[in-house]
Amino acid sequence: MMKDCYENKLPIQQLISFDKLLRQYDAMAESDDVAMAKKAKRILKMAEPFPELRKGFSDVSLLKKHKEVINVILQDIFPEVLTDNEIKTASLPYSDVIFNSSQRFRDILKNAGGENFRPQMRNLPEDQMYIVASTVILNFHYGFSFDFKRPFFYDIPDKHGVMRHYRILYNADFIEIAPTEKAKELTQEDVDELLDNFDNIELWKEKIPPHSFVAKGFVVSNMFDVTAEHSISEIKSSLIANDKRNGENFLGNLQETFRSFFNVPNIKVGFVEFNPKDNRFERVFVNGMQSFLLGDNEALPCTSALCKSSYNKLIEENSYFAISDVDRYYKSSGEILLYKGLKEKGIKSAILAPIAENGNLLGVLELVAYEPNVLNSVNANKLEDVMPFIVSAVLRSKNEESNLIDAVIQNECTSVHDSVYWRFEEEAKRFIKDNIEGRQPTFKEIVFKDVYPLYGQIDIKDSSHARNVAIQRDLMIQLSTINEVLESAWQKRKLPIYEELMFRVNNHIDSIKETLHTNSEQAIFNFVMEEINPVFTHLKKSDKALGKLILGYESSIDMGTDSYYDHRRNYDESVTRINMRLASLIDKKQKAAQAMFPHYFERYKTDGVEHNIYVGKEIVDDQEFDMLYLNNLRLWQLQVMCEMENAHYALKPKLPVPLDVASLILVYSTSLSIRFRMDEKRFDVDGTYNARYEIIKKRIDKSYIKGTNERLTQAGKMVIVYSQKKDELEYLRYIKFLRTKGYFTGKVEIVELEGLQGVSGMKAIRADILYKNGQKDHEKNYTYEDLMNELKA
Repeated sequence: MMKDCYENKLPIQQLISFDKLLRQYDAMAESDDVAMAKKAKRILKMAEPFPELRKGFSDVSLLKKHKEVINVILQDIFPEVLTDNEIKTASLPYSDVIFNSSQRFRDILKNAGGENFRPQMRNLPEDQMYIVASTVILNFHYGFSFDFKRPFFYDIPDKHGVMRHYRILYNADFIEIAPTEKAKELTQEDVDELLDNFDNIELWKEKIPPHSFVAKGFVVSNMFDVTAEHSISEIKSSLIANDKRNGENFLGNLQETFRSFFNVPNIKVGFVEFNPKDNRFERVFVNGMQSFLLGDNEALPCTSALCKSSYNKLIEENSYFAISDVDRYYKSSGEILLYKGLKEKGIKSAILAPIAENGNLLGVLELVAYEPNVLNSVNANKLEDVMPFIVSAVLRSKNEESNLIDAVIQNECTSVHDSVYWRFEEEAKRFIKDNIEGRQPTFKEIVFKDVYPLYGQIDIKDSSHARNVAIQRDLMIQLSTINEVLESAWQKRKLPIYEELMFRVNNHIDSIKETLHTNSEQAIFNFVMEEINPVFTHLKKSDKALGKLILGYESSIDMGTDSYYDHRRNYDESVTRINMRLASLIDKKQKAAQAMFPHYFERYKTDGVEHNIYVGKEIVDDQEFDMLYLNNLRLWQLQVMCEMENAHYALKPKLPVPLDVASLILVYSTSLSIRFRMDEKRFDVDGTYNARYEIIKKRIDKSYIKGTNERLTQAGKMVIVYSQKKDELEYLRYIKFLRTKGYFTGKVEIVELEGLQGVSGMKAIRADILYKNGQKDHEKNYTYEDLMNELKA
């Protein structure tokens, strides 16, 4: 580990010298202790022909030349009886120039990679090395008190590739520091400036220039194996890390640390979560995290995943369970699942460590190795030092997971919209303050006054009819299949009961052949469950041929509904895909709309997608509201709903059931108040007068054009319902503008609505939507009729 010269730019120019040590031998040579004096004189006599050993030198080649003499000079520092035990070197500080070392240190380097392996100090950048050396000068030459002591470490792999960690303690008794002509006088002001500018390396070099001091001598480095302590610290740091769900790096670091901790090169780490409610182990969804107990399963009952002994240890006693030799346990246990699963993965030894808090099992840490006996009941006890950190991390992770689940539920179901969150936050702070001050806290209702509503819906046309047709077809198929089985049973046995059952099946078929009545589905379901299924269960046991027919029938029955579920599945899938596509689009567009002006927005899925918008001064906390923003939102809503229509008709050819949709917008010019209903976790209009708005919303899409049997909403038309002339003129302007943008055909009609209960005097604009083929390079527009013809072609 020699090099020709030490070229790091440091404030200290280093000379190898044994003068300070030899001066001690000078004193010992005058001692009354005859043996001591004799030994000292012998050492001094060997060093005398080589004055450079006292004067100092920088040419490291002289170390090899004087190797034998240097070994003699250092013999008291490196006693032969301790050479295999101590990890010690003589070297230059802040350098890899080592000229003497214990046998144990040499063995460590040999196992790490031989003579060419050079250990590097951990976390000591070159600039920091300059500052470390400068603080030594400030302390020992200038007399200022600087505390920059940091622990230094070597990270050196052993012969198995397991990383070992050694702490370095320097003994500087044999070194002296003296200034050169480059050294400067420093004042307290200079030192104060350095104290405030740790990262300014150029300032440090200005105050204490490179090579402005000479360090004459050598240091003795004593090293101690702190792998266990370091591993505990690393495990703690890994577990404290915030983002463990992105876990591949986390898992890799943890495995490497456990390898050092147990001194086993091929340890792997797994983890499984315990579900006390179902008494089962469940997979933890962290990237890269595996479970050797579960294998490829997402979950397993504890009684299946464990043997009786391991179950008692882990579940009931919360103590470690070690398997020192998997093959031996596998044979002696009768090849039970626990050992079979480990054996099939090539695992030879393992430790299962319970992670428990106050007697409650949270999960199991799995440590496995691919050699027998390297993990065992003895070294399992080493985990006692790290388990508290693992328990804390798991508890925190469970809390984070619980919060994440709550956030998802709130986001999907009952979240408070960002635009009004500030008002809820104010009320929550008041609630907490009242509670702290001893008053009886109550969460007051949140009300926003003088807000303007916008409502829109894109409804799936004739969804009830389509659903009934799907149910009707599925029931017909199911009943026909049942009849086939009963016919086969009748042909074999000629039992009158089979003939009577077929008669009743045919009656049910006849009852739904033309029309599905309200109670037909439930009546048929009860008939099958109570009378057909028991007969089929008996026939499966008594006749193999009929059993095969019945199994064929049962394979077509959906486990979730206990009935034939094919056409209904197609219908449900179509509705779900339409809702998801429309909801996704308006959610995405909402982000841009909120940037225009904050407003309350909610949307929900039924047979289609509906949305409510409320905008006004009280919704925003610190912005001025102007009617311009209401007009802007109305135009935005009209445009986005046209885009949603286009999105649906791009999706329609891909649907199992090609359903149509119809769009409607309700214009309401009067401001109203909304109140947050705590029981329903949503806003609703407040007061009797404002209830008219809700009545209109609920009934308007069922209305007809006055004097006709024609429904107001139609596929291919945007319907805008209003009651005031100014709203009519406003929306006609918007339609005219959006026609130039390719959203409408230009065909517009104004119609009066047939009066509904509680609602009268309403009118509507119906504008034909223009559809695009979605190919931007050769974009083509369609009317609804064109589109239907195109889709049928």
